[in-house]
Amino acid sequence: MAKSKIATKPIEELSYEEALTELESIVESLEGGQNSLEDSMKLFERGQALASYCGVLLESAQLKVQKLAGENISAFEEESE
Repeated sequence: MAKSKIATKPIEELSYEEALTELESIVESLEGGQNSLEDSMKLFERGQALASYCGVLLESAQLKVQKLAGENISAFEEESE
């Protein structure tokens, strides 16, 4: 990945969907193995920051749902076949 293709938009300005899409793109790029070591390290660092940011946004959304639902919220259980 050329340096010009490494995202420069501040992570805090991304929506959850934008951050997740960028993170998926970074993973694909790193799995391809066609980057220089320097670019790979920059991508890895950005990916770590994006993963952390997505986690924070998900926790925030979960807290909002719990607050809105109050005691009526129940844990998700997978259906067994």
